[in-house]
Amino acid sequence: MADWILLALVGSTTYLLLQKSVARLSKVPWRILWLVMMIPPLLWVLGRQVFQYEMPPLLMLGLFLASYFTSMTLARRGRLQPPPAGSQAGVENTPAERDPETEEGEEEGAAAAPISISEVSREKLNRCFPWNVFYLQSVEYRPQAIICRGNLRADPTEAYEQVQRNVETTFGKRFLVVLQEGFAGKPFFALVPNPAARRSLTRQKEWPLLALGLLLFTFWTTLTAGAQASGVSPDRLLHLPSLLKGLPYAVGILAILGSHEGIRYWVARRHGIKTSLPYFIPVPFVLGTFGAFIELKEPVPNRKVLFDIAVAGPLAGSLVALTMLLVGLVFSTPGDPPAGPEGQPTPISFHRIDPRLSVLLAILARLVLGDQLQPGQVIDLHPLAFAGWLGLVVVAFNLVPVGQLDGGHIVHAIYGQQMGANVGRVTRWLVLLLALTVQPWLLLWALLLLVITSADEPALNDVAELDEGRELLGLAMLSWLVLILLPVPPFLQSWLGLA
Repeated sequence: MADWILLALVGSTTYLLLQKSVARLSKVPWRILWLVMMIPPLLWVLGRQVFQYEMPPLLMLGLFLASYFTSMTLARRGRLQPPPAGSQAGVENTPAERDPETEEGEEEGAAAAPISISEVSREKLNRCFPWNVFYLQSVEYRPQAIICRGNLRADPTEAYEQVQRNVETTFGKRFLVVLQEGFAGKPFFALVPNPAARRSLTRQKEWPLLALGLLLFTFWTTLTAGAQASGVSPDRLLHLPSLLKGLPYAVGILAILGSHEGIRYWVARRHGIKTSLPYFIPVPFVLGTFGAFIELKEPVPNRKVLFDIAVAGPLAGSLVALTMLLVGLVFSTPGDPPAGPEGQPTPISFHRIDPRLSVLLAILARLVLGDQLQPGQVIDLHPLAFAGWLGLVVVAFNLVPVGQLDGGHIVHAIYGQQMGANVGRVTRWLVLLLALTVQPWLLLWALLLLVITSADEPALNDVAELDEGRELLGLAMLSWLVLILLPVPPFLQSWLGLA
């Protein structure tokens, strides 16, 4: 049953990702791409549940790679080409929808009414781009945007703010102004139709009862997961004293996930960006949850804001998880390892874990347990310690610098969108190599990274760079990722007294 639930979750997530990202970019039906991508996990579940056959890891890897390259080839061959410069394809000329709920919504809907392409004349555009700020040389009309190319003659932040004011004065709030780096690092402006031209964004429905219901359900699933990890049999889960044995784990994991998404929600709101409420994802098996998420409902104004939102969650989650791990290690006890391949770290489990599995875990275990931890021993983790360790692993997964993950946003904010995409492409294969060599428990995550697009969405002002303090913090968070995921090398095992 657990395999089918996992298949449904993976399938629905991939479905939504493809619908959001690929549907607008390729002539190949995105549902076909989805079917190609879902063949390997479907065969894996059918083999386990129907035919009682466990596929060899190399065969599964070959199926995933074949599926990945097939879907990418189909998507690239069907990639939509933009019309030639000067074509009259462009902004929709459809009536604006009004919000009947409030007069304010009606006024803003009217102010954001779509604009005809004939109204976007070169003369009006020239007024938006002063020659001493951005010398406008050419204009391209495309289905997605109006591309304005030229020479940037002022500081990117000052230039963006002045052009944005001029566009708003000339066209109202009908366009979002985007400043991006083009070929050879030459910046260009793009005027993108504002979504408010098609629907009023003054009020968007929130679902507080849904958020609260998911939180309570996740508390129940993590409570039962923690109780079973503590040795409670499934038939005793309705017995309150037995169920409460899972309380340290449930409270710990919810505190970590809640702090991660809660601080992101607060930072986004502080920067004036509308977001959804934090939503938890409960699952009735294994860990009890697949995490939590919030959705940004507006574009990010610049790379500084992108960085602040991306780094806030992992930073807060790491602080809470690290505290829980340190406190939980005080109540954890070293023990002899279970029978298994000698010299290999014990995989992640609720009960026993080999400190050599992670550089960070090894250092913390030595600091807290001291001489109690003898060479070759494993640690019987207290539920609070396991929640803290699991929280750090989740933080590390989010810090992997690929696409829409927090790490992808951080690298994008530091180095720019194109360099961030290149780093993401390389990182996916490095994580896969790590999983196939020394960290096999990372294999599922490594395969999921192959599905995530390596490109991150640009900020509105995607040219202005970060300050030195933010860059150093970003590099520190990526180093934190390495400390969590890398196993302890032999020379460090001897230094820490673990070998």
